[in-house]
Amino acid sequence: MFTAELPGLTAETERVLGIAQAGLTRVIRIFDDELRSDMPEVGALVSLVERYRGKMLRPILTLVVGLASQADASSRQSLDALREEHYVSAAVIEMVHMATLVHDDVLDEADVRRRGPTINRLHGNEPAVILGDLLIASAYHLCSRLPSPEAARMVARASVVTATGELLQLHHRGDFDLSEPTYSRIIAGKTAELIATASELGAWATGAPSTVCSGARAFGLAIGSAFQIQDDILDLLGDQALVGKSVGKDFEKGKLTLPAIRRLAGFGSSRGAERGAFLALLERATRDEDGRSRAELARDLVESGAVASARRRASEWISEAKDSLGVFEPSPARSALEVMADAVLSRHS
Repeated sequence: MFTAELPGLTAETERVLGIAQAGLTRVIRIFDDELRSDMPEVGALVSLVERYRGKMLRPILTLVVGLASQADASSRQSLDALREEHYVSAAVIEMVHMATLVHDDVLDEADVRRRGPTINRLHGNEPAVILGDLLIASAYHLCSRLPSPEAARMVARASVVTATGELLQLHHRGDFDLSEPTYSRIIAGKTAELIATASELGAWATGAPSTVCSGARAFGLAIGSAFQIQDDILDLLGDQALVGKSVGKDFEKGKLTLPAIRRLAGFGSSRGAERGAFLALLERATRDEDGRSRAELARDLVESGAVASARRRASEWISEAKDSLGVFEPSPARSALEVMADAVLSRHS
């Protein structure tokens, strides 16, 4: 687990996160059982998905929200407080997330994921795309185990919004006039929506009232947006060996992210020549073969304060996330959610 990386960890919050960690064993078993195939060729390909597992933020979030949304959350901090619906929902969310990672690597032509070769690098784009489709289909099949169709509707909504966010980003590739509101819509769709659904499912599986479910969803949307901003900064500045996946892909693919958007917005009408020089640097960075222009771009964005400005926006999202936790009664689980929110800003992978 990533508890060593979490700022502000206390014995109580560590115990809650330990409960969630223990619950992941069951989540992984459900995940693996759903994907088991009697065809060795398919089984061998599916087994590669295991290497894509990271810190499992989304299923942990489902389980911790499940604990925080109990009517007597201050006293029920154990695995006994979680239902089968929590574990199945967590496995479903992880399947959808894995599908997005497999498909993202194809779109980005990425070679590295979790410090190992991507599935598309090992086997080509076609098997990778179909494997992603299999993961999505399996997630909906697993939803049929749940007693209500509401979970399937939430997962369907998340899948639609995630795909829409990706399509919106693809539409704006190479668009150096991309506005910050449009960027926010992109990251809300392609990243934050699934994290919001993971959080919302945790409250739903508890049987929490709609106000609590809505608060859980708002928390997930906010930390998801902050998570993507931090991810974009890591793509710009991160060390591939530390981040664990291919970096520098955003500008290689012509994807404008928040540091560059804020840098461009800061020029104003009186600094046309400087703005033109920066746009020329952006152009070079998108067709940079040896990485020199992207390194120059990264230095400019750091020295100009654009990266710091983007980090401040991510911090604002985390503040909004914590505010949304007011729907939960005080408990170690709610404190654990606050700690998880803070960890989004300090992560390096």
